Amino acid sequence: MTTIRLAAIEAYAHRVPIKDPIKVAFGTFRDRPFVLVRVIDDSGAEGWGESWCNWPSVGAEHRARLVADIGERLIGREFASPHALFDTLSRELEVLVLQTGEVGPIAQAVAGIDIAVWDMMARRQDLPLYRALGGTSARHVPVYATGINPDQPETYALARRDEGHRAFKLKTGFGAELDRRNLAAMRAALGSDMTLMMDANQSLDLRSAEQLAADTGALGLLWFEEAMRIDVPAEQWQTLATSSPIPLAGGENLRGEALMQAACGDVLQVIQPDITKWGGFSGNHPVAQAAVARGKLFCPHVFGGGVALLAGLHILAAAGGKGLLELDCHPNAGRELIVGDALPLTAGQVPVPQGPGLGVTPSLSALERYRTLAVSAR
Repeated sequence: MTTIRLAAIEAYAHRVPIKDPIKVAFGTFRDRPFVLVRVIDDSGAEGWGESWCNWPSVGAEHRARLVADIGERLIGREFASPHALFDTLSRELEVLVLQTGEVGPIAQAVAGIDIAVWDMMARRQDLPLYRALGGTSARHVPVYATGINPDQPETYALARRDEGHRAFKLKTGFGAELDRRNLAAMRAALGSDMTLMMDANQSLDLRSAEQLAADTGALGLLWFEEAMRIDVPAEQWQTLATSSPIPLAGGENLRGEALMQAACGDVLQVIQPDITKWGGFSGNHPVAQAAVARGKLFCPHVFGGGVALLAGLHILAAAGGKGLLELDCHPNAGRELIVGDALPLTAGQVPVPQGPGLGVTPSLSALERYRTLAVSAR
């Protein structure tokens, strides 16, 4: 892998209107924002990334400006590898994180840059990105339908089943009675052959999480995601892991050493980092390897645009194991105009693109109608 010398870093904020708001335990999404990142090296090679920006409502424009501001310090410098760039940049930004308190937004900007750099390097080597990460001969990955709202979810799930889905994750955290009703209704509608999971988005305390797990354990759920806040004492997580008949899942809101500890520990059996939130490929590929080596499911979290989906797919393909890719089933032009027909769904699986890098190149002109900001560092 040859050295990296960046000549430009560009960030494009977008907002896609949606017809039906998407409900989660902590709030409601009324549009679908995403930030594309493009890096260009001194030979003209380019790569594409994405930074997480779902919340708050001003997140997209804020993250785009951060990408450009942070990117200024990279222009013209030489790095031996994407890992070296990520480690150097993360170290140099430590004081800025302390100064601003913006640990999440800064991590998300760095993640978008890292994904773009890996895409560029894989394209330079004429390799699909999962192969550049060390993966071998992956052709398909299993997916699960996500973003299922608490309003009559069985109807929505049946429609997704008819499209080819075989695994489904329900949003919970809307009150024990409704959660139990929805999970039971989905299992009854889908039957015992379909895979079912739930995601509480950190909304429960220990007692209510234990009760919900006990009440729904007979439904055969594959996992119970983010049952409690990630900052509750470790003893409470251990208590829940011991008592729950459903394996615990999480990782979307962990970073750095805390995420690696989760991958190596005995509490979470399903590891779900979002590589656009923290770490990109450089930070999360070692986490994926650690999780799979310990027999856990590595299932990257995805709830963004098309580049985020493709990046999650490639890190899953590189990791191996039996993990599933999160596939948001709500209409989203920011995903569809990038992915196009590259990921046809068949019997719960999508193909792994075999072209260079992510396997798809976004069209800025196709997305222009949704753009709210474009900034760059040169």
